[in-house]
Amino acid sequence: MMTFEAYLDAHKGTLLNEDMVVILSNIAEATRRISDKLRSSSLSGLTGATDAINVQGEAQKPLDILSNEIMLEACRKSPAVAFAVSEELDAEVLIHPDGGYAMIFDPLDGSSNLDVNVTVGTIFSIIEASSATEILKNGRSQLAAGYAAYGPQTNLVLAIGNGVQIFTLDQHGVYVMTTADARISPETKEFAINAARRPSWDDVITEYVDESIETPGYNMRWVGSMVADTHRIFNRGGIFLYPADRSKPASGGRLRLLYEANPIGFLVEAAGGSAIAGKTAILDIEPTSLHQRVPVIFGSRHEVAKIGQAYCVERTIETA
Repeated sequence: MMTFEAYLDAHKGTLLNEDMVVILSNIAEATRRISDKLRSSSLSGLTGATDAINVQGEAQKPLDILSNEIMLEACRKSPAVAFAVSEELDAEVLIHPDGGYAMIFDPLDGSSNLDVNVTVGTIFSIIEASSATEILKNGRSQLAAGYAAYGPQTNLVLAIGNGVQIFTLDQHGVYVMTTADARISPETKEFAINAARRPSWDDVITEYVDESIETPGYNMRWVGSMVADTHRIFNRGGIFLYPADRSKPASGGRLRLLYEANPIGFLVEAAGGSAIAGKTAILDIEPTSLHQRVPVIFGSRHEVAKIGQAYCVERTIETA
């Protein structure tokens, strides 16, 4: 079975240069360390919350802080990384002034689920950026993106421009490829949405969910951890919806563009799925700030297309 390191080496000189191989290798090592910390977190006193509040206004958990530091260490070990951008930090951090890349990441997505032992993850993206002004670019500028899912097994999911590969951490601490060229089924009868937020949905989302529920065979799933919901879609198809909150139009959405929506959108498109923010493809959005929020809808492309078309029809009516 091909290891993660062997996969990177096989693409060195084509899809990857030496700098990218080093960066991705250090990310993989960081996810191994985070996985190890998670396994023993309750025994090590790392569960619960701290008094610290991050830039999102969210209470930080000890493992949020620890995972962030592990990812920053991966940046420091990668001489080509000029900047780190994290969910947990107010601004970009200069790592190596002579570097040419930015590592953008959510160090521990879904950490509110830690105390109940639900799958959480690390999401990451690599872009070219030798100055801070180059960080704000659309998702199609990503060179690589992926996530680690920490659940009953630890998986590392990666896209570098030739499809999506899934690796599993074995008992020796080695990532081995378990799925080559993962594809998202174009059809699905499964959707993931937080139904408790129904009062905040727009008409397009409300009608889609109502029609789905009324259609025989449709099922709803919701974990509350984006990585967990994404990983299910990669393995069995489906569609994920976190639409805009119409009661808070200024917020734009709930999920962050640079380190949640863009990396997942990059992976989804590489696997044959679609990812939109209502009327616009996620990867086409031009960011205006590091922590910008957007609506997120992604997964099986035929279902996503139905929603996208509904938004276009609604827009046509509104502007007629």
